[in-house]
Amino acid sequence: MQEKPFLLSGRNTIIHKVRKFDLLILNGDDYPPVLVTHRGLKPYSGKIPENKRDAKLMDMELVDVTVGDVFGDEKVLIFVQTINGKEYKIDYSKADSDLFITVHQDSLF
Repeated sequence: MQEKPFLLSGRNTIIHKVRKFDLLILNGDDYPPVLVTHRGLKPYSGKIPENKRDAKLMDMELVDVTVGDVFGDEKVLIFVQTINGKEYKIDYSKADSDLFITVHQDSLF
């Protein structure tokens, strides 16, 4: 079995660990998807892959936070640590504002 390009920490933290794969975070049907690259985070407006195989072909890993092997339910707050040493906060309660994705901590390493 191939190792996942991310780790989970606690109840709402995702750690991106493989530069080759971007993470596409899905959080239920009502919230916008978020793309995690080695440079940072941004809302994703492209086509969402149908399955994990299609995502791999796009050099992405689908991370659906609602499935049991991730967090198991929708989250209002998710923290993401990226390869560039920053921790971002995704606040889904502010999805329509500039505060949707913010830097939570800089230079963790």
